[in-house]
Amino acid sequence: MLNLVRFMLPFAAVLAFSGWAQSGYKTLPDYKKLPDYKTVQLQQFQTLQPFTLASLDQTKPTYIKFWASWCKPCMEQMPHFETLYRDYGDKVNFVAVNININEKRQEITKVQQRFKLSMPIYLDQQGQLALALGLVGTPYSVLLNPKGEKLYSSHESDSVLDGFISRLAQGQQLPAETARSDMTAAAQQKLLANYQTGEQLVFFTATWCDWYLAESRPEMAKQCKDAQAGLNQLAALLPEKNWSGVVNHLWTDDKALAEFNALYQMKVPFQIDSYGLLFQHFNVRSIPVLLKLKDGKKVAEISDFSNPQQVVKLLQ
Repeated sequence: MLNLVRFMLPFAAVLAFSGWAQSGYKTLPDYKKLPDYKTVQLQQFQTLQPFTLASLDQTKPTYIKFWASWCKPCMEQMPHFETLYRDYGDKVNFVAVNININEKRQEITKVQQRFKLSMPIYLDQQGQLALALGLVGTPYSVLLNPKGEKLYSSHESDSVLDGFISRLAQGQQLPAETARSDMTAAAQQKLLANYQTGEQLVFFTATWCDWYLAESRPEMAKQCKDAQAGLNQLAALLPEKNWSGVVNHLWTDDKALAEFNALYQMKVPFQIDSYGLLFQHFNVRSIPVLLKLKDGKKVAEISDFSNPQQVVKLLQ
């Protein structure tokens, strides 16, 4: 765990989920590519009206900042974010995107009031924009030139970011960054195909939710710890079922997963959700959660693990 702390904290925090996020039971789509970021539907905070980046002034560059209310580094960067908006908001499109994981509307309002944020705030309700722009942890800043090309991304809010924004505001034409290695269409299809047939029980969580959220969201952290500690027992009550686990990819590598498995002596096999594809596909916006899937459809969703016998009844 200590190694993971050193890996995470110099940059940022991780995901938080939404209590009012939309959930839906859906079948597998034909994944041919990652979602086009311009057409991803966000929701305006408070009004929940739909919004896409395509509706922005396309003659201006764009600054997108992903954040969460429980993310300490995000809060540390908010004064600077507001200053940048006041300095360059007339020349650069500013888009504050709450990642909407384990999130609460009142907490977003508190942040807005605390830092007197005047830029528009949007919710990435299903995590599609995060998937499209390669989010790996918050805070995360993405700069797009007027052509819509991604030219810079960073977890820092520093002089380098300031320099890019200043040059963009002055109308300088900056080249796009080297494209990241996206998950190929074939790899997406292969991963999702594993969940397309038969009945499966899939437990979604994160390797860090039991300890990183302990201070900012203690109830959530306890829920993660208790559910993860009881998963082996729950699986033993339904040994005939096909069990598997998925951990969020943010700030998680193979070593972190190995430490997680060792800590809880996991007998249920876990995998890291590459690029957040499974979280986005099954619209998992709160952890821990257990999904019952049948032929690619979500037929049950359980987030209360306090009574194992009751959970078993729901899954039979």
